[in-house]
Amino acid sequence: MTEKKPRRGVYLLPNVLTTFGLFSGFFAIILATQGQYAESAIAIFVAMLWDGLDGRVARLTNTQSAFGEQYDSMADMVSFGVAPALLMYFWLFEGVGKIGWIGAFVYVAAGALRLARFNTQIGIEDKRYFQGLPSPAAAALVAGMVWTKEMIGVTVYDPYLLIASWVILVGAGVLMVSNIRYYSFKKVNLKGRASFKLLLIAILAIVIITLYPSTILFAFFFIYALSGLIVTTIDVRKKRALKKKARS
Repeated sequence: MTEKKPRRGVYLLPNVLTTFGLFSGFFAIILATQGQYAESAIAIFVAMLWDGLDGRVARLTNTQSAFGEQYDSMADMVSFGVAPALLMYFWLFEGVGKIGWIGAFVYVAAGALRLARFNTQIGIEDKRYFQGLPSPAAAALVAGMVWTKEMIGVTVYDPYLLIASWVILVGAGVLMVSNIRYYSFKKVNLKGRASFKLLLIAILAIVIITLYPSTILFAFFFIYALSGLIVTTIDVRKKRALKKKARS
């Protein structure tokens, strides 16, 4: 009997969605180089939508694969690693010398390290939490800041804006490679029944986001970035208190 050869090819649907996300990230870079910063930030958020869809579609259709996981990470590196860093660089840091491109590179390198670490933990990680700030959330934090500042029309060469933006960009990179835990929302059950009030709250949230999308999204991801720090600080204090009780 002849051995069956392994089937070649890839699952089409989830990888097409990943390609849409990759294109959105690439397009964000093009827009940033042309000075269309708000549009570039929006393209990064669009990439986030595709990134959220491809994984869910793969799980729902049972089309998960090792190739898809690796391809998704490569696309994430462009959309959530390179694109936000270049957006920030062309928006604010291009004329400030080394400090500008160093901040952008720190973010890119942190994004690469974050994705590499994530790939090595596939199948063994605690699905309830992410280790370090997820790269899409870090990208949303950076893109949301640029989008918000473009909408309110701030002065680009404000030194306080420059310092704050650099700190947020580098800080997002540091959080990505940290050991701080962030809730993943993967255990949220979207299939079960929910109360009518919850549906009304969801509709209200959509309306508010539609009215002030840049501000709301930036505020949400800023709070999410802080949440890991707050939860970790509380956990550390609890562990120290338990150790003191054990010694006494």
